[in-house]
Amino acid sequence: MATPKDILKDALSLTPTEKAELVDELLSSLDEPDKEIDELWVKEAESRIDAYDQGKLKAVSLEKVLEKYK
Repeated sequence: MATPKDILKDALSLTPTEKAELVDELLSSLDEPDKEIDELWVKEAESRIDAYDQGKLKAVSLEKVLEKYK
């Protein structure tokens, strides 16, 4: 079995496009769905929508948000 050092050596010999594709695949493999977190985000999103619909939360334009970080 190849060691991480062997794999890295081989990867460094790839073309830039092949390296980018490899990096994309490796990063994608780390992004495993978590049902518990997904359910929490659904509840949070629904809560925010309900608050907006009830007038408890106001929308802010993207331009106004970005002004804060200039």
